Amino acid sequence: MSLRPRGQRVQRSAAVDGFRLAYDRVGSGVPAVLLHGWPSDRTEYRDVVPLLTMLDVVVPDLRGFGESDKHPGDASTRYGAEAQARSVIGLIEELRLDRPVLGGHDIGSRIAVAVARLRPDLIRELVLTPPLPGIGARILSPEAQQQFWYVSFNQLGLADELIDGRPDAVRAFLRHFWSQWSGPDFVLADEHLDHLVSVYAPPGAFTASVAWYRVGAGGVARLAAERAPTAGERLAVPATVLWPSDDVLFPGSWADRLTDYFADVRVHHLEKTGHFVPLESPHAFAASVIRAAQRDITSRRSR
Repeated sequence: MSLRPRGQRVQRSAAVDGFRLAYDRVGSGVPAVLLHGWPSDRTEYRDVVPLLTMLDVVVPDLRGFGESDKHPGDASTRYGAEAQARSVIGLIEELRLDRPVLGGHDIGSRIAVAVARLRPDLIRELVLTPPLPGIGARILSPEAQQQFWYVSFNQLGLADELIDGRPDAVRAFLRHFWSQWSGPDFVLADEHLDHLVSVYAPPGAFTASVAWYRVGAGGVARLAAERAPTAGERLAVPATVLWPSDDVLFPGSWADRLTDYFADVRVHHLEKTGHFVPLESPHAFAASVIRAAQRDITSRRSR
């Protein structure tokens, strides 16, 4: 399964911290970079990319995912949000992308925000889905914790023993999340699940994919303790947030504090959509990316 034109080989970035990212690049025009979530890879945008034919779209596998490099060692310096962001920044600079729209889903959103904080000069606009800043201690409620058990499980060595390198276990584990977190009208295609098993099942691949949780980047404690910035510290890069109505992880009411963290934010609530927005509502995601690109073009023409 690929996003690239038939016959075109996967492309690889130059190394940043020893990691090379696999990525697909299609189209021409205003650039857009799309960052996937967990448990997925860059094919999460398979239905979004064909809707962006007027843009120059780059979709990488993050460090430790898909066909990108997976290195053992100290996860805290290799797989956290800022480490992942360094690879994305390196890719943007290597490809000489002129202020791309940066889209993110799930952990891709957290990484996109990290990129925008580190290098706001590189980014045109953000298009994001939950999780996002402002959730606070609500994530520690008993109701929320019924869903977030996997965060603690992913940090255990037991997870490696039970799942890593075992295709049947990987399939059962992935199928659980894709069925539990999706909306009532969405079923992941068998072909797509087969693909995800193929990239998560090789020895070491599952372990690399959960390194994000082992450095605490996806921890509930970090989300709960996130400090609201002062008005002058709010992220200045314009952001569009797509918040799904049927996300069992992140209820729509948790979008109420976004203006405490973003100086310029638009929030759109998506009906009949679960957690996996790029696959469940690809037209809405693509439309937001296109609008972000067009806003900048219109702004330049009016100057």
